[in-house]
Amino acid sequence: MKHLYIFLFAVILLSSGCSFLRPDIMLKTPKNYVYSPVKDSASIKESRIAPNDIIEFRLYSNDGFKLIDLTSISGTSIVNQSSILPYFVEIDGTVKLPVLGSIKVAGFTIREAELMLEGKYTQFYVKPFVLIRVTNKRVIVFPGSGGVAKVLTIGNNNTTLIEAIALAGGLPEYAKAYKIKVIRGDPQKPTVYLIDLSRIEGVAQANMVVQANDIIYVESRIRLSSELIKELTPALTLFSSIFLVYAIVLQTKK
Repeated sequence: MKHLYIFLFAVILLSSGCSFLRPDIMLKTPKNYVYSPVKDSASIKESRIAPNDIIEFRLYSNDGFKLIDLTSISGTSIVNQSSILPYFVEIDGTVKLPVLGSIKVAGFTIREAELMLEGKYTQFYVKPFVLIRVTNKRVIVFPGSGGVAKVLTIGNNNTTLIEAIALAGGLPEYAKAYKIKVIRGDPQKPTVYLIDLSRIEGVAQANMVVQANDIIYVESRIRLSSELIKELTPALTLFSSIFLVYAIVLQTKK
């Protein structure tokens, strides 16, 4: 009987593969998958404006001296609230701004966009001063435990990967700290980074700045004993019942 159980277990396990024990694992990559090198990515140093971002836009004159708004009355420091309304970045990467109209900002860092717009507004105002802040930057975090995925709204434009993981509550007990995937960009052909935080050397990689709509996926370790018991118990119970009935039938025929 013991050898028969072992044989059945081996057949089931080999025929089903890893998905038998952990069908909930998402975003798998092949064994020979080539991950993007973190150190060579120019996009990891600063957050960049992306389509569907909502930006807070402010425009001042005279290099922002005393931060007096262009629409202020009689030089007072009362800021016109219409100048800080949210502006939506369209799917084509453009945003419709006062005076300038539609202008492309996607792909720019916050500082690059501010400098670019200050140059554009120079023809209309004296020493324009622009301030931009993204207000709806979101990342999706799967920290390595079922049922606890989170969509985080990031207030800091240059939030790092390790900060995002901390905001999500850190890694749970069975998470693989050495297998953290950061999936970024076009869903049809994403850029995927593999980060190892199991060693102190991984902190340098975890210092990468998360971008809007990043997916941070942490795989979890298979708890072999509990998973086997959970998956095999129904099959073994059924087999035992059938074997018991068969044994009873044989006994009655004697």
